[in-house]
Amino acid sequence: MSGKKKFLETIANGYTFKGDSIPLGAAMIDKETQTGSIIRIPLKTLNRHGLIAGATGTGKTKSLQCLAEGLSDRSIPVLLMDIKGDLSGLAQPSLGHPKIDQRMTSIGLEWKPNGYPVELLTISKEKGVRLRATVSEFGPVLISKILELNDTQAGVMALVFKYCDDNDLPLLDLKDLKKTLQYITNEGKDEIKNEYGLISTQSSGTILRKIIELEQQGAELFFGEKSFEVDDLLRVNGEGQGYINILRLTDIQDRPKLFSTFMLCLLAEIYSTFPEEGDLEAPKLVIFIDEAHLMFNEASEALLDQIETMVKLIRSKGVGLYFCTQDPNDIPDVVLSQLGLKIQHALRAFTAKDRKKIKLAAENFPISEFYDVDEILTQLGIGEALVTALNEKGIPTPLANTMMVAPHSRMDVLLPAEIEELEERSFLTDKYNEVIDRESAYELLNKKLESFKEAEKQEELKRQQEAAERSNRDSYYSGGTRSSRSRAPQKSTLERVINSSVGRTVVREVTRGLLGVLGLGGTTRRRRR
Repeated sequence: MSGKKKFLETIANGYTFKGDSIPLGAAMIDKETQTGSIIRIPLKTLNRHGLIAGATGTGKTKSLQCLAEGLSDRSIPVLLMDIKGDLSGLAQPSLGHPKIDQRMTSIGLEWKPNGYPVELLTISKEKGVRLRATVSEFGPVLISKILELNDTQAGVMALVFKYCDDNDLPLLDLKDLKKTLQYITNEGKDEIKNEYGLISTQSSGTILRKIIELEQQGAELFFGEKSFEVDDLLRVNGEGQGYINILRLTDIQDRPKLFSTFMLCLLAEIYSTFPEEGDLEAPKLVIFIDEAHLMFNEASEALLDQIETMVKLIRSKGVGLYFCTQDPNDIPDVVLSQLGLKIQHALRAFTAKDRKKIKLAAENFPISEFYDVDEILTQLGIGEALVTALNEKGIPTPLANTMMVAPHSRMDVLLPAEIEELEERSFLTDKYNEVIDRESAYELLNKKLESFKEAEKQEELKRQQEAAERSNRDSYYSGGTRSSRSRAPQKSTLERVINSSVGRTVVREVTRGLLGVLGLGGTTRRRRR
């Protein structure tokens, strides 16, 4: 048997499944597309997560787009993180192109332009359905991990949540969290010291600074009401197509902490809300995280541990996670080891460091007797990829150099008018975009502080009144003693001056002078006689 025939037989056996599957493209040998040798991925294993990697401009975003289309056509909802803004084109049909026709003919699959049901979401000031979550929904453990608190500070955070629970103070947004922390550290420290203990100003100050840092990345828009219900990600339209929910993140590329915060909240909410499903014939939801390095590069150790845990556990909820990034080494090994599907587009070797990365990336794929993986990774053309998946028994499929299918939807951004139209058509916009600021910990504690101030004011007035009454009583009794005697006549001002020591001195000297003059005059008169 020739090498080519053996390869095609291996592909045919490795990519034939009993259940439904999504076609990714056709196998290639020596740069020639093998028409009809279709590379597929079974729906049954799409909750085993995956990776789409490749250098800039190699077609990885289009592969992500094709996967989203295939899932939507099979009534599986999708959530996409759109960092660059070009995934919004899924809402409109492709304009077509002769190169697309040529590609699909060589693959051996039918192609026609098509638009998909799209819901635009946002956690910032972008247009779309606003996603929010309350501080209470995060809980003290997750908030502590996001803020990267040490054990002592995490204990303080737990105390804050406990105090709010015990006193019916809703923690909805970050100003609630800050106000509660300030209150129990300062004005309310006497109130809490017996039951909860005192909090050091150093710990509370550090936590406040970390909250402010999160606020500066735009988190005040994310924390609050109305909380987004993750069940709204599972919608299917009247034609049986799953909704493609596109989270627009073009304005938070320089705010990775906010992105990580959202992802942790989302995964935790899905895990706590969705029931255990086991192995389904198809996933309930598939999440694609474009530019995944934004989530991992700035993540703390605690945050990485939380993500790793979620990746391992969320599969049982019928949810698949797919990371899209330029370099597979951007993904931590503990997460990479959980990814069943790998779609690797071309990598470029411009430096010795690049070549080392390529050798490392090649080791992530099954050993192949038909490909020199190190070499082929640098020779893949645009829209070509090395593909390996898991079959229905969970065994890795043979590695295949694949000519990827072309998207049926627009490979470009939506126009502003088209975005406006999508937003106006969405019933979720009315459900979530109304700003709700009900009475919560911030307002209730402010009222409490106002009542304290009013009580202190009343207490001060009472003290002043009592002091005045004491003074009046003293004056009354002192005056009564004098009135029992005959009152001495009031002295005139002249009398008071004369009776003073200075007055007496002046009078004495004047008198002496007068006496001297008088005495001198008397002597003279006597002598004249």
